[in-house]
Amino acid sequence: MRPYFEKMDPLGKPLSPVDLDEMADNRIRVAAVLEELRAEVTRVKSAGLPAEKIHERGEMTVWDRIEYLVEPGTFRPLHTLYNPRQNEEGTTGVVDGLARIGGRWCVLVGFDNKVLAGAWIAGQAENQLRVTDLAKRLHVPLVWLVNCSGVKLTQQDEVYADRRGHGATFFRHAELEKLGVPILAGIYGTNPAGGGYQSISPTVLFAHKNANMAVGGGGIVSGMSPTGGFDEASAEQIIEAARRFKEVPPGSVRTHYDATGFFRAVFDTETEVLDALREHMAQMPGYDPKFFRVAAPAEPRYPLSDLASLVPLNQKAVYSFDDVLARLVDGSEHLEFRPGFGPEVYTGLVKVDGFLVGAIGNRQGLLGATYPEYATDYIGIGGKLYRQGLIKMNEFVTLCGRDRLPIIWFQDTTGIDVGDTAEKAELLGLGQSLIYSIEQTGVPMMLAVLRKGTAAAHYVMGGPTANNHNAFTLGTPATEIYVMHGETAAVASFSRRLVKEQEAGRPLKPVIDQMNALARLYHDQSRPAYCAKRGFVDEVVAFDDLRRYMVAFAGSVYQNPSSICPHHHMLLPRLIRSQIVKGLERPKKTR
Repeated sequence: MRPYFEKMDPLGKPLSPVDLDEMADNRIRVAAVLEELRAEVTRVKSAGLPAEKIHERGEMTVWDRIEYLVEPGTFRPLHTLYNPRQNEEGTTGVVDGLARIGGRWCVLVGFDNKVLAGAWIAGQAENQLRVTDLAKRLHVPLVWLVNCSGVKLTQQDEVYADRRGHGATFFRHAELEKLGVPILAGIYGTNPAGGGYQSISPTVLFAHKNANMAVGGGGIVSGMSPTGGFDEASAEQIIEAARRFKEVPPGSVRTHYDATGFFRAVFDTETEVLDALREHMAQMPGYDPKFFRVAAPAEPRYPLSDLASLVPLNQKAVYSFDDVLARLVDGSEHLEFRPGFGPEVYTGLVKVDGFLVGAIGNRQGLLGATYPEYATDYIGIGGKLYRQGLIKMNEFVTLCGRDRLPIIWFQDTTGIDVGDTAEKAELLGLGQSLIYSIEQTGVPMMLAVLRKGTAAAHYVMGGPTANNHNAFTLGTPATEIYVMHGETAAVASFSRRLVKEQEAGRPLKPVIDQMNALARLYHDQSRPAYCAKRGFVDEVVAFDDLRRYMVAFAGSVYQNPSSICPHHHMLLPRLIRSQIVKGLERPKKTR
């Protein structure tokens, strides 16, 4: 299959000096958004105690541990701004992302020991479940840096119970192990109760000499027999027990290395724990990348820096998706699937770090006077989905599943075509068909919301809401996610009210004010930082960083896949290149 992949069709074109000049203001606006995001990241990293306080204790922060452990330049953070419960800490208290350790990709997660000594806090459970889902979908090891003081007891109702509460993580660890996904843990500090289960549930445990893990901490043990209240005598008993357990906390190294043997090894220094994790990561199952690569890795022919000059923050401005994709894929090459069908959508095969990947994205601009073919009273506009585009995506996704190819989605969509004409063209059913097709693939997917993620199209185009295989979703400085534009929502909400007020002879201004307020609310609640905090996306990244995450995704997917399709058994490349076969003349008979 080498002729299919080594040299694909050229994609995109260079930007001219005029193009760059015209987008100068856009680059300034992009830079301003990135500056706001950097300020938010700094706020999260500064949460809790100052790093100096941790260092004074002779300890490393979670950020120190990550920097020491991970191969330089390979950490791809996720969920940095995520705070779904809008807790007072301003963070979920864990740091996570994709990383290479010991030559292997993994999902790395660690408790932020600056924030309440790594306590369970509101919103953290959902973050942890996203992390375990990520390891499951990519089939790569999960590496924990455990330093967890257990439940924040003053807010136990926010963290302890619920179907997706903290205890779900322990079940998820068991689920990963059942699927053959190993979990490594480096354990530091005091880890009672929930922290004890965070420590014991991974597959292999390495501990620092001062670490402990236990069903309950000293404070819990000294209060395990409630009497209906407290008095001076009980207070004295609590003081005595607390002092005793502070001196010798339950579950120390003497217990869980010398007696139970739960700790695989114990180390004198923090860095030695990390060295052990790195050594064991190098032993994890993984194919040599050459096994799956279809060509040598290559950088795009066009610079990543062009992307801020290609994707307008003005949501009404059009741009070339093909030119965007050309800045993200190896050699700026591709094999496009059904280019003359469903023109509002791009579908094709590309290479990312030498690995074959399916790519799907929205094209922008006018689509011609005769498209969509089922309508006569309007013309198609890029960003919206029509019958042909939905059929094409169904076909392409199904074939990617058959050929075991991961998919990267690029969204910039205003939704699916609406109205009776669209209903008669079966768009409602075709949208749900795409969700069904995605579910049947069983291949990992990632999504980049380049600009707009709107209405049901956000669901059906690889969105996390309607997708079991979405590993993670990225936003950009241009991302907006909402059920519909704020002005559209205002019209839908207040149009009948306007009619009633006018018919009653009352002034319209109070209703108009409400409409403008709703439109502003939609705007404010769809900004990139808001999307990251609420978890609509897993991380907002600079345009320049998109390819780095794509490389991490492709490397993770192909590291140890649970199923494979030999290159020479694939159908998609042959279907795309079928014109080569069609064009051959019938051989002449020899005499």
